[in-house]
Amino acid sequence: MTTPLRDNRDFRLLWMSGLFAVLGGQMSALALPLLVLKETGSAVQAGSVGTVSVGAVLIAMLPGGVMADRVERRRLMRLCDVGSLLVVTALATAVWFGHAPMALVLLVAAAGAVISSVYGPAVFGLMRAVVPADQMGTATARLQARTQTVRLVGPLVGGALFGLHPALPFAAEALGLLLSTVCVALVRTRSRAETAAGPVFSRRELTAGLSFLWSIPYLRTILLIFGLGMNFAFGALTFTALSVFSEGGRSGVGGGFVITCVSAGALAGALLAPRINPDRYSRALILATCWTCVAAAGTMAWLRNPLAAGAMCALCMCLSTIASIGFLSTLLIVTPEDRVGRVQSGASFLSSLVQPFGPLAGGALLTAFGARWAFTLTGCVLAASALVVTFAPSARAEPSPHDEAEPADPPEPGPGSTPAGARHAVPGD
Repeated sequence: MTTPLRDNRDFRLLWMSGLFAVLGGQMSALALPLLVLKETGSAVQAGSVGTVSVGAVLIAMLPGGVMADRVERRRLMRLCDVGSLLVVTALATAVWFGHAPMALVLLVAAAGAVISSVYGPAVFGLMRAVVPADQMGTATARLQARTQTVRLVGPLVGGALFGLHPALPFAAEALGLLLSTVCVALVRTRSRAETAAGPVFSRRELTAGLSFLWSIPYLRTILLIFGLGMNFAFGALTFTALSVFSEGGRSGVGGGFVITCVSAGALAGALLAPRINPDRYSRALILATCWTCVAAAGTMAWLRNPLAAGAMCALCMCLSTIASIGFLSTLLIVTPEDRVGRVQSGASFLSSLVQPFGPLAGGALLTAFGARWAFTLTGCVLAASALVVTFAPSARAEPSPHDEAEPADPPEPGPGSTPAGARHAVPGD
């Protein structure tokens, strides 16, 4: 008889470990640019923190997946926790004594991003060993609910602590990392790939996850269309809504309401997901998300009402969160044990690749064509993506654990999610 998740000791420890790590990461993600802005008065230098984080994540993501398939994953997580703890403690100490040079701040941002790129795939691999396949959807949903809740609370707590003293958010993160390390140390399950991987920086190992994703038509189509296309277009849609309903920057109320609704929708989706077993209805949820996004773009094109826009964005994000949990659960189930780290990092790499460009495209469309046509053209991109997901034969054949593909050489050209500033990318991030 399968042990319920509430009685699964190792899953509870992983849940708590992620809670402490993500809460600390959210506090420092806000505090780092605020610290630079306070010390230098330069918005450009403050923005460089996020740029460094994004660049480091993209560079380290694929090698991080290889490491997660080479080293025993619980041990690797502990090493990452200790490394993060040392780096954050050094920054907290420097800030406390009133001297935090820009080089140290950027080093902390880059180190946190690199460690996150190794830690995330290791957690997914360990969770594969801790949680039975029939509970993967519920487990992923609970982790997502935890993360979304922390993302709402963390920046508020970090901002309040920064107001008391700039060193406090980093000291709080160090405490969280210490507690995370203890939780991981108490996990009894061990997880290591049966097949030894090759050199970390070899082309074959770096692209092994992408090759596996490419070799299964369903995973390839959903990641390229839902992961890249829809992410890109929805980013453009939300940025356009933020600009339009903020009246070009003259008022933050309408735009802020829309963005708040996006966050609320993500939290609602994470809380609803355990009740509906999203891994069983992954394709239906993806279709519902795609067509709801099309409807949202049409609504905003013809109805200039921030309440309606916020409601539609919340619904889109709610469905998207549930669908993503279902797809992630499917991905974890069908991935061979010896490639789970590389496959997870490959999927995250694909999903993260276009995220910075969505707002840029939305701003360009808004400037060139105005609000109505910007929403309409974005809706056309969303509709094209929805049509592919609906009618493409490859998107209709969901894989099973028996569909594990043999390693293949990556196609030429090969196919191309951790937010900047996060110390650890954990399931549900």
